[in-house]
Parts: sequence; C-alpha cells; structure tokens
Amino acid sequence: MKKLLMFAWMGMFLLSSCGAIGEEGTGIEAHDPWARAALKDGNGAAYLLLHNHSANEDAVIGVSSDVATAVEIHLSQMKADGTMEMIKQETVPLPADGEVEFKPGSYHIMLIGLKRDLNKGDKITLTLHFKNHEDITLTVPVLDAADMGGSGMDMGATPTP
Repeated sequence: MKKLLMFAWMGMFLLSSCGAIGEEGTGIEAHDPWARAALKDGNGAAYLLLHNHSANEDAVIGVSSDVATAVEIHLSQMKADGTMEMIKQETVPLPADGEVEFKPGSYHIMLIGLKRDLNKGDKITLTLHFKNHEDITLTVPVLDAADMGGSGMDMGATPTP
C-alpha cells in the first residue's frame, strides 16, 4: 500500500512539473523599474532588469508609453574617441533562463518628446512588447537625477526607488 501511494505521489509530481516546464512564453519578469525626472518636450529615460525564467529565448521588440511621442530602445557605448554614443536597437535578445539589465550607460528605454514633466514621485506606465511573450505593463516610479548620487551623470550607479 505504501509503495502504491508513493508511486501515485511521484506520478502527480512529475506530471505537474512537465506542465510547468513545457509552457512556452511564460516566466518573464521585470524588476526594479525606474525613470529619470525630465521636462516636458524633452527626452527621458527608463531602466529595469528583465529576467526570463523560461527555457525559451525571447526578445524585447518594443516599448510603448502614453507619456512620450515616441519610445525607443537604445544602447549606449563608448566610441574609440572616448565619447558616448547611443545606438537605436530594433530588438534586445533575452536568453533562456537569463537576464538583461537596462541601466545608465547600457541598454535603456528612451522616452522621446515628453508630453508632460516627469517629476520625482510621479509614476508612469510602460508596456514592454516581446517577440514570443505577452506584453508586460509596468507602473514605473520617477526618480530625481540627484538620487543617482552627485550630479546624476554617474553612468554606473543605479538608484534605489
């Protein structure tokens, strides 16, 4: 009798595990989103950490928001002459069981042509669009550049919301 119960329990465990692993397009999470304070008609930026908990690779193919005329994904990188350049990205790969960080000095979300001021303490909405996963809509807190420490130009710092 004990063996029968043990086999039944193991069978249920294995079946439930297979269902969770086999589902495609599940398990992408966004962590610690934040946006810089910025002025109306200017540009802003938003940052976050994306983690793909699934066994399937995916890609971010776009971002949208009602606070800006256009929203683009950019990659900042240092040019040979020591100046920083931003390169528009059509997609950002998101590896299976991996993560991608959108942070100052790297990948970031550009909010172009802000329709209103983004003040410290405000919240904005961003919707992330993926190649395979359903959209993820986030409520993103706005932080002041001073929260980054000093002038706000330290490209390696990440503030705590």
